[in-house]
Amino acid sequence: MKSRIVLLGPPASGKGTQADRIASAFGVPHVSTGALLRSECARGTSLGREADEWTRKGLLVPDELAVRIVTTWMQSNGPRFLFDGFPRTVGQAENLDASLVAMKAPLDLVVLLEVPEDEIRRRILDRLSCMKCGATYAAALHGHAVGDPCPRCGSPLVRRNDDTEETLAQRLDVYRRMTLPVVAYYRENSPGILHRIDASGESDAIFAELSRLMNS
Repeated sequence: MKSRIVLLGPPASGKGTQADRIASAFGVPHVSTGALLRSECARGTSLGREADEWTRKGLLVPDELAVRIVTTWMQSNGPRFLFDGFPRTVGQAENLDASLVAMKAPLDLVVLLEVPEDEIRRRILDRLSCMKCGATYAAALHGHAVGDPCPRCGSPLVRRNDDTEETLAQRLDVYRRMTLPVVAYYRENSPGILHRIDASGESDAIFAELSRLMNS
């Protein structure tokens, strides 16, 4: 079974949802750098304030911030993980590889969840998030509204400050320019571990394919 996994994809591709399901089914810790940074923002830490300046503009946080929080997590928890949306730049991928080489624990699996941009737009504008636990929900599907309690932890649901029409174009541009090259990086440097999944369909079918890859 795979135990060091990277899950990549554009905004609202279902990375968090699928990562939660994989973590529950296979016992691999789900690590979302976005959720960790949003928690820092909610608590008003210096790291959170710095990250918020970037996310408000629809931009990725600098590599140094992302790598620092991931490295700290690995030092405390060991080399078993499912990284959700990390690495998001080639620089982060190179730093992650270097850290894993030092730990003698290379990546087992990299999966790209692919979703058309019109579907991404629909999902983004319908999404509510919990700032405490990082869970996300489709408002129309689940009947949630801003301020309702999170079904997982009870904290109020909010609309993230970067889940707007104004920032979506910027976020997609950043994804194309900075994150898609990460896919090319893994294709060129670790081609045997990279897989692509059409994530525009039903969640159960996507999970079934991920489960097959976990066990292959």
